[in-house]
Amino acid sequence: MATLSVGTEDQPKPGKAGVNRFDSPWLNSKLVIGLAMLLIVGLSGIIGGLFWDLRLARVGTSPQDLPPMWVEGGDPAHPLGTENSGRDMLAVILNGAPSSLRIGLIAASVGLLIGAVLGCIAGFLGGTVDRVILILSDAWLTIPALAVLIVISAFVRQIDRDTMAILVALFSWAGPTRLIRAQVLTLRERGYIRMARLSGATTFDVIFREMLPNMLPYLAASFTGNVSGAILFSTGLEALGLGPTRIATLGMTIYYANQASAVFRGMWWWWGFPILILAIIFQGLFLIATGLDEVANPRLRQFKES
Repeated sequence: MATLSVGTEDQPKPGKAGVNRFDSPWLNSKLVIGLAMLLIVGLSGIIGGLFWDLRLARVGTSPQDLPPMWVEGGDPAHPLGTENSGRDMLAVILNGAPSSLRIGLIAASVGLLIGAVLGCIAGFLGGTVDRVILILSDAWLTIPALAVLIVISAFVRQIDRDTMAILVALFSWAGPTRLIRAQVLTLRERGYIRMARLSGATTFDVIFREMLPNMLPYLAASFTGNVSGAILFSTGLEALGLGPTRIATLGMTIYYANQASAVFRGMWWWWGFPILILAIIFQGLFLIATGLDEVANPRLRQFKES
C-alpha cells in the first residue's frame, strides 16, 4: 500500500531565509546601543528642558555648595547638587553635555571632510600631488596640537562653541588624510575602478561616485574616532580655562571645579558627573566604531554568530 510522505523541503529551517529574512548586518547590537547613548546625550538639552529649568545653569540661581539629594544635606529641588557659584548641577549637565558633543561632531565633520578630499586626490592622482599632500600631512602631524591650540585660544578674545570646534578641526584632518589615501591606493587597482576609467568617467566621478560609496563604513568608523579625539582636545582646552565662558560645557565645568579646589573640599559631584557623561560619550563612540567594524567585515560577523 502506498504511503504518503510528508515533504520537509517546504518547511523553513532554522538559520535559513525563512526565519532570518528580517536580519540585517546594520541591526548590530553594539551599533544600536552606541547610537542610542549618543542620541540621549545629544537630545538631553531638548528633552531635559521639558521637565527641568535650564536657566538654573546660570550663576546665582540656586543655593551654593549643596550635595546631591541622596547625600545628607541634599535638597530634592536640586537632585545633583549645586556648586559654589550657585549653579544647579543637573541644569549644567543638561546644557553642557550636548554642547561638548556638538563641538566634537563639528570638528570631526570638518576634519574628515578635508581629509577625505585630500586623501582621495592624493591616492588617486599620485605623483607630485600625492607627494605634496603627504608631506603636508606628515608635517602637520608632528606639530604639538594641544600646545598650539593653547596659544591660539589665548589670543582669541571670545570663544564660543563653533569657534572652539573650528580650532580643534585645524588639527583633525591630517590623520584621516593619510588613512583615506591608503584606502584609495588599494581601491584604484580594483576592476570596477579600471572599467570606470576605461569607459571615460571623469576623475571626479571615479573618486566621489565609485570610490567613496565603497568606503562609507570605513569613513563612518574613522569619523567616530575623530569625534572622540575632538572631544578630548576640546575638553583638555576647556579644563585649562580656554573654552567658552558664557556657555556651559563639560570641560569648563571641570575647570571651575579645579579652580574652586572641589577635590580637596569633597565636592565630588561637581567634577564627577561631567567625567561620567564624558565616559558615556566615549563608550558610545567605541560601541559605534566596533559595530561598524562588524558591519563592514563579514569575517567578524561570522565569528560573532559562530
